[in-house]
Amino acid sequence: MTVAQLRNARRFLGGRRALPRTTLRRGSGISLGVAVLWLSLLVLIPLAAVVATAANGGWAGVVTTLSNPQTLAAIRLTLAQAAGVTVVNVVMGTLIAWVLVRDEFPGKRVVEIVIDVPFALPTIVAGLVLLGLYGPRSPLGFDVSNTRSAVFLAFAFVTLPFVVRAVQPVLEELDPEIEQAARSLGASEAQNLVRVVLPSLVPAIAAGAALSFARAVSEYGSLVLISGNLALRTEVTSVRILTYIENGQVAQASVVATVLLLVAFVVIGTLDFLQRKVTRRG
Repeated sequence: MTVAQLRNARRFLGGRRALPRTTLRRGSGISLGVAVLWLSLLVLIPLAAVVATAANGGWAGVVTTLSNPQTLAAIRLTLAQAAGVTVVNVVMGTLIAWVLVRDEFPGKRVVEIVIDVPFALPTIVAGLVLLGLYGPRSPLGFDVSNTRSAVFLAFAFVTLPFVVRAVQPVLEELDPEIEQAARSLGASEAQNLVRVVLPSLVPAIAAGAALSFARAVSEYGSLVLISGNLALRTEVTSVRILTYIENGQVAQASVVATVLLLVAFVVIGTLDFLQRKVTRRG
């Protein structure tokens, strides 16, 4: 190739972006197509339908729905309690994962099983359990029914496993020689934890926090019995959406659902960005 041809090639490539290479083979392409089709049928199309229904009333309908005091109170309560529960789960979930991985004690296997109970237990059964333990006839002497604490308690119950199960495998794979090397260089236990261990756990903690928040904002079954669903006090968005649907106000229900969807996307996207950024630095 001559010098002139090289220059022309550079100009051509500079003017156009090179197409991304693909390693997909025929079988992989078919698998990808099936996966995208399945994802579209289960997730993308239903979500698009909800957003489209919410947009039917125009901006006026959206503003009217979101300016409703009862709806606005439900959204605020749900997001605030979900955020609070997520912060608690980040701390307590990481602590529980640390104890399960680094310590041996009697009943450890039982604790492992108990952590996964919220995954397997039907949410309405969880609500019945919470009502029995923390309701008017509580054997523990704690009655939080019909209060905002009941909402927090229900959210905490169903989201407990997410951070634990996200952090635990990473702790198990963490090379102990790294910590030993840090100690040999004079690092204290606190410095070892903050500068060596926690940076490795941040991606897993972020993933668990995202799942925990998304699960909390969508919760319904575990809190309907203990929260009382009191308007402007303990009513959450899932109950508010159900009320709209029962009254035949599907567009209003779709508006509230779309708001939750957008908030969930923002939170999950932010945590995913944090996770990727920390992973690159690591």
